[in-house]
Amino acid sequence: MSLMANLMVGISVCDARVGDVMAHTTPARYAAAILGGTGAVPVLLPPVGEAMLAALDRLDGVLLSGSPSNVEPHLYGVPDSLTPGRHDPARDATTLPLARAAVARGLPLLAICRGIQELNVAFGGTLLQQVQTLPGRIDHRGASGGPEFRYQPRHKVALSGELARLLGKSETKVNSSHEQAIDRPGEGLAVEAVAEDGTIEAVRVISTRGFALGVQWHPEWRFEQNPDSRALFSAFGAACRAYASRRAAA
Repeated sequence: MSLMANLMVGISVCDARVGDVMAHTTPARYAAAILGGTGAVPVLLPPVGEAMLAALDRLDGVLLSGSPSNVEPHLYGVPDSLTPGRHDPARDATTLPLARAAVARGLPLLAICRGIQELNVAFGGTLLQQVQTLPGRIDHRGASGGPEFRYQPRHKVALSGELARLLGKSETKVNSSHEQAIDRPGEGLAVEAVAEDGTIEAVRVISTRGFALGVQWHPEWRFEQNPDSRALFSAFGAACRAYASRRAAA
């Protein structure tokens, strides 16, 4: 896909320790998927809180990326964490306001893994902290070993709504590498994919003027080899181009 001049998509990143210094990081595959799948220039959004809201004036889309960290439970009304030491408060303080502001202005938003959880919490939803411990649920944490094993397709999901229309099917098979998942969907979010064990795998913001979709799996992993992933990033890219055109005409 050719690069569209001036089209830019922001990617959320983590506040993480690398060696003995704090760094702002995210896997390179997110930028690769934006470049190759949408034709936009990826721009990393450091986790510095609400100061990053000013960046939305220059962006044509936002990608909330995945992460090994978990949203702090007090942000969705739960006092105790079942995963202490695995939180990123700087990222929470950045991505939750970004998600709300992006949706409010109709800026296209694609949320992946931790991103769908952030989107849900941003709109008042709650999370399950350890899905694998719940009766009747499968272990969604993925296979052990390298990424080639971890991101292999693992289970089926039933699709509905706009996501089913976008992918042209009512069922697909996805990879799985997460411990937390949506419990109660946030206000204005429609569930559009569910795993066989009942775990929510995708949501869409109903009332937004633009594209706003979250998926629990990782479509960015070798996206070019997966027709569903190509379709998802293509639709996101089209929404970003439409947003850029509207902004230029305003």
